[in-house]
Amino acid sequence: MESKPFIFGVATSGDNFTDREKETARLLSNFQHGVNTVLISPRRWGKTSLVQKVCRLTQSDKLKIVYLDIFSCRSDGDFYNAFAAAVLKQTSSKWDEWVENAKLFLSRISPRISLGPDPMSDFSISLELNPKSDDIDEILQLPEKIAQKKGINIVVCIDEFQQIAEFKDSKMFQKRLRSVWQLQKSVSYCLFGSKMHLMNELFEKRNLPFYKFGDAVYLPKISTSDWVKYICGRFEATGKHISKELAEKICRTVDNHSSYVQQLAWLIWIQTKEVATDQNFEDAFQDIVDQNTPLFEKQTESLTTYQMNFLRAIVNGVHKEFTTQEVLQKYQLGSSANVSTVKRALIKKELIETEKQQVIIPDPVMRIWLKREFEQ
Repeated sequence: MESKPFIFGVATSGDNFTDREKETARLLSNFQHGVNTVLISPRRWGKTSLVQKVCRLTQSDKLKIVYLDIFSCRSDGDFYNAFAAAVLKQTSSKWDEWVENAKLFLSRISPRISLGPDPMSDFSISLELNPKSDDIDEILQLPEKIAQKKGINIVVCIDEFQQIAEFKDSKMFQKRLRSVWQLQKSVSYCLFGSKMHLMNELFEKRNLPFYKFGDAVYLPKISTSDWVKYICGRFEATGKHISKELAEKICRTVDNHSSYVQQLAWLIWIQTKEVATDQNFEDAFQDIVDQNTPLFEKQTESLTTYQMNFLRAIVNGVHKEFTTQEVLQKYQLGSSANVSTVKRALIKKELIETEKQQVIIPDPVMRIWLKREFEQ
């Protein structure tokens, strides 16, 4: 199977990884010096690809990486099981070693271990937890104990970390994690997730346990110049050509959104025989809009009239001062108090974000789709 020149929808690596030199260097330094890292950006901007790249660069005999995705965790119990399994598996080279570590470091818990045909990749661990005992601290201390035993350092990378905000008694759970993790000497953490508003709350609110937990890295958009160089290079490498002007148009249309840039470039590439044209661009972009229309319809079908009016205002260029009489009346937003309620609801639904004191629709394709819908 031929490799695709443009990758979207999944983590990228190698030639498909674009720029991020500054952020790569910063994370590399943090990982190598045991600095906790919090990585925040909108969804599909390349967080996972960046972290996985740094993990590959730093993994060594003296620095082990533990990587887990907790998207499917719906409770603290789910988290502890996933955490323990990931730490045991990814710090051991042989299955009997992680079984030994499980018995040695989780002695009070007596974990139930299930093995599949391939013990190193197919196993599960089930923990009988008593939340009032020291059992939980024993689990959270697992990477520190293994690191000290082996004489190594460990970086634990947790994707979709915002899920912990949805757990029952979440604040107490967060306190327990931080109280243990902040005292560890041989282990550091890289925490990141796809729901920006929840990640911001977890790490920016003074009254929450993870406030100022580590180096907060806010991932910026990749610059147009870097994207243009990448897009043109990928076309040339496959015997095709795209002009710098058309590559710039790709970036401008989707507001340098990483996933959409890759997808739009890919759709233009597959339509191009030798030289990409404006018609290739128009057809490809319409394809993206058509692909996403069912999703956008589902996301907006249950919105209230006030919420749709608020989105209409943003599409028409209103990004602040929604409570002026002119805006309230023109877009029929009700009272100033109602505007606050509508704004909170749309942020929670991840349809809008606040950026530099302005309210925006972060999905550039949805923004264009809404504009077309409102103009009908």
